[in-house]
Amino acid sequence: MKQTIYELAANSDKTLLVQRQFDATPEMVWKAWTDSEILAEWWAPTPFKAITKSMDFREGGRWHYYMLGPDGSKFWCMVDYLTIDLMKKFTARDFFCDEEGNKNNELPGMHWENVFTAVDNGTKVSVTVTFNSKEDLDKIVSMGFKEGFAMAHENLDKVLAEDSK
Repeated sequence: MKQTIYELAANSDKTLLVQRQFDATPEMVWKAWTDSEILAEWWAPTPFKAITKSMDFREGGRWHYYMLGPDGSKFWCMVDYLTIDLMKKFTARDFFCDEEGNKNNELPGMHWENVFTAVDNGTKVSVTVTFNSKEDLDKIVSMGFKEGFAMAHENLDKVLAEDSK
């Protein structure tokens, strides 16, 4: 099993670096991160499901979705796409919100930079997640970010294995 690697950035106590290698082409991995139908198959940690309300993957576009819990609870999120370098990298800002997209200021938002690099036997995804403060990073980590993201990556492994058949 592949391992998701987390570390704090060397020059910041509010930036988390995440790396993960996938056994699929950069094109397949890119599509899995940018197509709402494929995102729905892996983004949420098991047993949650990601349900897209709307998605417009372009600079200035957004993804509005919720994570559906096994008890029926919904955790709404919004992703604002900032920059896109096709098949190589995209940046985004995300935050918790309500069904109408109104920001929940009680929970921290994050800035993401996602870089996709071809490597032997697959693709490395390097994610830099930056928070407004160390306290915000600590809060998201205490909410299970690391465990949840690692589970989502395992889900993505399964999706990519199915797609490559």
